[in-house]
Amino acid sequence: MPHGNHDVLIIGGGVAGLVLALEVADRRPVTLLRPASDDLGASRWAQGGIAAVLSPSDDIDAHTQDTLVAGDGLCDEAAVRFTVEQGPAAIEWLLGLGVPFTRDTNPTADYPYHLTREGGHGARRIIHADDATGRAVMDTLKARVAAHPMIRVRDDLTAIGLLQDDDGRCRGARCLESTGARADLPAHDTVLATGGASGLYRHTTSPQPASGEGMLMAAELGATLMNLEFQQFHPTCLHDPEGAPFLISEAVRGEGGQLLNVHGERFMPAIDTRAELAPRDVVARAIDAEMQRTVSEHVFLDMRHLGEAAILEHFPTIHRHCATRGIDIARTPIPVVPAAHYSCGGVATDRHGATDIDHLYAVGEVACTGLHGANRMASNSLLECLVFARSCAAALRDATHAPLAIRSTVPAVAEAPPAALEGWRERMRALMSARVAIVRSDEGLDKAAEELAELYQEVREAVEHGQPGTRLTSLWQALRLARLTVASARARRESRGLHYNPDCQHHANHHPEPSRIHLGELD
Repeated sequence: MPHGNHDVLIIGGGVAGLVLALEVADRRPVTLLRPASDDLGASRWAQGGIAAVLSPSDDIDAHTQDTLVAGDGLCDEAAVRFTVEQGPAAIEWLLGLGVPFTRDTNPTADYPYHLTREGGHGARRIIHADDATGRAVMDTLKARVAAHPMIRVRDDLTAIGLLQDDDGRCRGARCLESTGARADLPAHDTVLATGGASGLYRHTTSPQPASGEGMLMAAELGATLMNLEFQQFHPTCLHDPEGAPFLISEAVRGEGGQLLNVHGERFMPAIDTRAELAPRDVVARAIDAEMQRTVSEHVFLDMRHLGEAAILEHFPTIHRHCATRGIDIARTPIPVVPAAHYSCGGVATDRHGATDIDHLYAVGEVACTGLHGANRMASNSLLECLVFARSCAAALRDATHAPLAIRSTVPAVAEAPPAALEGWRERMRALMSARVAIVRSDEGLDKAAEELAELYQEVREAVEHGQPGTRLTSLWQALRLARLTVASARARRESRGLHYNPDCQHHANHHPEPSRIHLGELD
């Protein structure tokens, strides 16, 4: 049933969604849909920090160039420069809200807050709150949102699709209540802030990652998806098969942590002159290759030489968490393995977050702005959330309102038995991890396309029967996005950035174009 008309509807309550809500609510009322559990989104789990030009010894050109290099020739340079230029103001905005960033205790420091360095960066430009930046930013933003009289937070609804009017414009979302009852939320403007697609893979860096549901919702309305083949694997996720995923921040390597194989040998200097500070795609492939060479399930990240005092000062969260897993990181190297972490592709947008569907916007990891290209540089993700959420808000504050006339294009998706749902999702994740991960091949991608098509037919039969349910809806969206991802990977006939296929020449195209795909291309 309709739940009244809404002005600005934001789907997703991570950093991007919360920033957007705060920036637009002084001019327009906002309805924000976010999970009841604070730990579902990726923002809270971000450890390293936010990249921005803050030190007088750093500059915009340097940050821009580092980002372009990491993006391996596929970044939109205008989007990169726009993001980097807006970074300092975005950090000042967070400081004004009271985010407790870590101060620099060095009396000779040229900036009052501690700046660390991560892979791909040529300077110290990562501002952070110890090693739990995401949590600090989220807690501050949530408190501000809760206190704002023009923001209504709903944690009792799950969006399953978008609504459209007769002219093809997005006009809100279809949701389900916990009881399974349908709830349509008509809106003048709708913003997706639903996160990425790491959940398509078996091993990830967060406990309950998004599986690209928001990307697929936009595609159902006809929006363009871009660069889906570029899925970033974080090089260092704690290897603990019996425990929940836990990311070991790139800042550990930024502060001098070294990668060792299971024989205690350092291997990165022989692979790249930047060693452990090479971009993530380089490091992840090196770890994957070393694991295969030594027939091991992990490598080690060693920080013992930094000393216990420095470890406790800079990485208290990592130290505390690893201790609960029986690892004293001041005395023992950390077993680590690459895991799906960040989607560089998503819904194509402009610098204001606008998609090619009128009144539909996307911000954060669900969007593809051109900033990351073929590989995201460390700590540019929260920066993108801040910059593009604020830019999107500026566009929405002055948007004109048209009368709402809604028609639904969202099918009623049936629920299925829990065992079947888990089995289908595990099959999808297993084949994506085996064939569409750090290293791909033509044969593997062909088999992935074939196996996903077979799984698609099985799930499709369940979708066409029964009562609506959120779990099957999510799987149905994820499965179709997985097929689009494979199609994008098969179409890119070169190895570039995160898309590494030994059957394709490295950088075959010296003037690469972003990949673009639509849902209709599956059929």
